[in-house]
Amino acid sequence: MSRSSDRATTEPLAALVAVFAVGVGLSLYAGVLDDAFGSLEQDRIVAAPTADAVEQRLSSAGVVDPARTDSALDALPAGYRGNVTVSVTDAGRWSTGPTPPAGADSDTRIVSVRVAPGTVRRGRLRVRVWR
Repeated sequence: MSRSSDRATTEPLAALVAVFAVGVGLSLYAGVLDDAFGSLEQDRIVAAPTADAVEQRLSSAGVVDPARTDSALDALPAGYRGNVTVSVTDAGRWSTGPTPPAGADSDTRIVSVRVAPGTVRRGRLRVRVWR
């Protein structure tokens, strides 16, 4: 047996403990970063998916019915408050919900709006969401 076979060896248990400690440390670090920065991103992106849900609730065959505006707030995520406004130039404006604060997250999209039986016009759906 050569003398070099006894050098640079590590006990298997010590190596496993070291790998475990590094893994736990990285997991804790990632969890702290997610808690610190993850909530900020979630607050910023809540309006777009909420606007999708509101548009689906208000529309039938791709046309928004302003008479359904009162039920639009049922599409808000739990723990959030919101305001939904449907507006059509020269035809009217329909809104539901409390007045939003200045920092409310907002999403606006162009939709088809039924303003009278058999009459569809281009309009705007604006959804504002806040905690």
